[in-house]
Amino acid sequence: MNIKKITIDQMSLKNKKQSHDIMAMLRMAGVFLKLGAIGFGGGMAVIALMEHEFVKKRQEISTKEFLHGVGLAQILGPFAPNTAFFLGYRRFGISGAVLSVVSFLIPSVTVVILLSFLYFRYHTIPALQGLLAGVGPVVISLILAAAWSMGRKAVTGWPAAVFALAGAAAGAYKLNPVWVLLSAGGIGLLAGQDRMKPKIKRKDAIDAKPKSENSAPESRAMASAILPAAVSGAGISFAKLGLAFFKIGAIFFGGGFVLIPILHQRLVENFHWLTSREFIDGVAISNLTPGPIAVLATFAGYHLDGVRGAILATSCLFMPAMLLMTIISAGYEYFKKSSHAQDFLSAVSPTVVGLVASAALLLWGSAIPSWRALALMIFALFLINRFKWHPAFVLAIGASFAAAGVIP
Repeated sequence: MNIKKITIDQMSLKNKKQSHDIMAMLRMAGVFLKLGAIGFGGGMAVIALMEHEFVKKRQEISTKEFLHGVGLAQILGPFAPNTAFFLGYRRFGISGAVLSVVSFLIPSVTVVILLSFLYFRYHTIPALQGLLAGVGPVVISLILAAAWSMGRKAVTGWPAAVFALAGAAAGAYKLNPVWVLLSAGGIGLLAGQDRMKPKIKRKDAIDAKPKSENSAPESRAMASAILPAAVSGAGISFAKLGLAFFKIGAIFFGGGFVLIPILHQRLVENFHWLTSREFIDGVAISNLTPGPIAVLATFAGYHLDGVRGAILATSCLFMPAMLLMTIISAGYEYFKKSSHAQDFLSAVSPTVVGLVASAALLLWGSAIPSWRALALMIFALFLINRFKWHPAFVLAIGASFAAAGVIP
């Protein structure tokens, strides 16, 4: 009798614990859903929100462990979703990690799908075309601001400057970004990060210390009865679409803006799935969302195969980083002592800066058709860099200028 009672009590406690864990996971998912909806201002702004929620407010992870997670999250892919994965894994394992990332991305992916639906339904209407004409110069300013922001942190000496210039030249000549990044990383592994950061005087080291700031800034229709099939995307197989974005995700080093030159080369230059104008507008749409600029893949996937293409492209783009974060999170105690990732990134990071800057050159002709567009770009760059305006507001200003007939 007593044994039966003890067994029942144990089962009751186990069920209570499972219910408690499920509720805790749902609460965590709710927090990431909220962060995904209000996370304007770039990756670092989102990291600050995560630190406030999980370190200060809820005290579910130590400051030291949180910083380790942020550092490891920057190896591959966008580091904000990667950090969400790390935090979820440390609390509830792989199920918690996946739930965290999905919850964090739902708001931005949903917004991009809705905006993509409107764009591909109405972008041929003259009024909408006029509004989008004012968006292109702002996109160029966003790219330049991102390159400047990352360059201040990544280009710490003349060796890094050489890699940055090499990355810019490679991007301008439309070399394959995959091999450019892998080659740079291989050199970094051989040379070591110490050679990438020459010793400097104490005063210079203090001056050069990066400040905490926001990163400037990451078809066929929903149904054939609503939207016509996309001309450029028609005939793309589901497998080919997924594989293309998986390959891009496998070399997605350096944060969201590195996607711009890589996706431009693949989607515009190689596959011709998007026109240059559509690509620029896709960058603008991705910047209207609170999530990472990586949701540019959502826009491209929607163009190629509607909602299912948007979900497939987004999932495949993030999959390599999530697989790597699974290994890193599971072997956290070991990986936090390894210096190989830092050696690799010591050369990749400045090369990424050059590639991002080269994207502005590649898109310049389509985005800057007049001196008024150039003036708007300079004005937008001033607002983003000097006053730290969110890209959504600056994009709205560009669209307003176009609506008033100032642009182009």
